[in-house]
Amino acid sequence: MHGTGFRPARLALHALLMVLLLGLVGCPTVPQRLPPTQPWEERRAELQTLDRFAFRGRVAVAAGEEGFNARLRWQQEGAQTAVALDGPLGVGGVQVTSDGEGLVVVTSRGERFDRESAAEALQRQLGFDPPLASLRYWILGVPDPSAPAQEVLDEAQRLAGLEQHGWQITYGQYAPVAGRWMPQRMTLQREGVRVRVIVDQWEAGVP
Repeated sequence: MHGTGFRPARLALHALLMVLLLGLVGCPTVPQRLPPTQPWEERRAELQTLDRFAFRGRVAVAAGEEGFNARLRWQQEGAQTAVALDGPLGVGGVQVTSDGEGLVVVTSRGERFDRESAAEALQRQLGFDPPLASLRYWILGVPDPSAPAQEVLDEAQRLAGLEQHGWQITYGQYAPVAGRWMPQRMTLQREGVRVRVIVDQWEAGVP
């Protein structure tokens, strides 16, 4: 007889645990809402008119026998592009601003260059001449609307590959951002130059 009084309590506890377990198993997980598939012509037109966005990420550059890795910050406000490269660059860091016509480069040592001297300084710092005017579109996963381009689409009607201005761009991964697929990994190549970009965070400004 000793200890038999505990059996109903143990059975009740066991039954309660089973009910809780079954309840947890029966609760459906909430699926992540992914952006809908959008016709390419519609997606391209929307992103080509997007003129306010920002992101943080990383970049790895190989130019000839030289190369570097850096943190990347990009801010687009209308025609104004502001790019900052920070980290163990060999170049020590650089800030670039452009309005599509003028260019200003400021190095980590406080040296400031503008106009033609800015383009020369940027090429010395990076090891190649970056196509900033087109890059603001390529980073969004669309071609520069000012010039012809060869496009390759994936099944979700997003750019998988792009050729424009002598550059080949490959999009390796997209991420859902504010109801839209945005590039997360891409590689840009031309003869002697390879640039890999990873976007860690798209920031305010992407609608």
